[in-house]
Amino acid sequence: MMKRQFWLIGVVLLLALSACRSKSKEGPTDTYSSGVIAIAADESFEPIVQEEIDVFESLYPLAGIVPRYTTEVEAINLLLKDSVRLAIATRTLTEEEMNSFHSRKFYPREIKLATDALALIVNRANPDSLLSVRDFRRILTGEAKSWKQVNPRSGLKEIQVVFDNKNSSTVRFAMDSVCGGKPLAAENVSALKTNQQVIDFVAKNPEAIGVIGVNWLGNRSDTTNLSFKEEIRVMAVSAEDVATPENSYKPYQAYLYYGNYPLARPIYAILNDPRNGLPWGFTSFMTSDKGQRIILKSGLVPATQPVRIVHVKDE
Repeated sequence: MMKRQFWLIGVVLLLALSACRSKSKEGPTDTYSSGVIAIAADESFEPIVQEEIDVFESLYPLAGIVPRYTTEVEAINLLLKDSVRLAIATRTLTEEEMNSFHSRKFYPREIKLATDALALIVNRANPDSLLSVRDFRRILTGEAKSWKQVNPRSGLKEIQVVFDNKNSSTVRFAMDSVCGGKPLAAENVSALKTNQQVIDFVAKNPEAIGVIGVNWLGNRSDTTNLSFKEEIRVMAVSAEDVATPENSYKPYQAYLYYGNYPLARPIYAILNDPRNGLPWGFTSFMTSDKGQRIILKSGLVPATQPVRIVHVKDE
């Protein structure tokens, strides 16, 4: 009788152990510095996020980060659906989104990584190099449809505004922060698919103005971050109603740092990782000295690293 009891206890323990192992295999198996995870990031940040991933994976060979570069809307939705545990975006969660997590006993964290900005780019044949936020708003809402309405001396005709994607963070920022919630004009404003497509379109169309993320502008051959891609021109933007050379600024790192450039925006890592696994490990790396130096080198303003100010004479 006693042997039978021991035998039954042994079977129960084996079944329990087997169930625990099975359950462990079904859940996430990543650690702070190992495993494979998917993350979602706004496509505006692909250059900088990819560089962070490349360096992180070289330091931690057992870790694999699989990025999904998509729209900001989709990145947040993937986080809400628990398809990813880390999203990189330009905004924090809304109250409704946060409540959705709390109702499921999840408590996401939002960590600022850097300061980015919207850059306004034009064709190299376009002589206009200055634009006020006021005139940019007029263009976006359809009040100003031609270049002559912005600059009476311009020889160009209709303005063509192109964004990266209709659901991107750049479109949301333009509507919320530039237009005050007003819709964008359908006649002269359109969206492509990616930031690179915007650059290519503007490079071929003299009357176009493109709206992209600053970290897509970097001239990789310039380690000082004081020049931009050669195929397009970057406009200087003024917070004043009338743009002048004295009150207009290009999205240089120093002007983002001091707050002179009026189209700046934050970048956040949004985490829903209660296990403190690889999503936390990668985010900690991005906020570490090494990770912040990568951001500094890209021309953005890191959240924690000091910025070296260089005074230059603009063209």
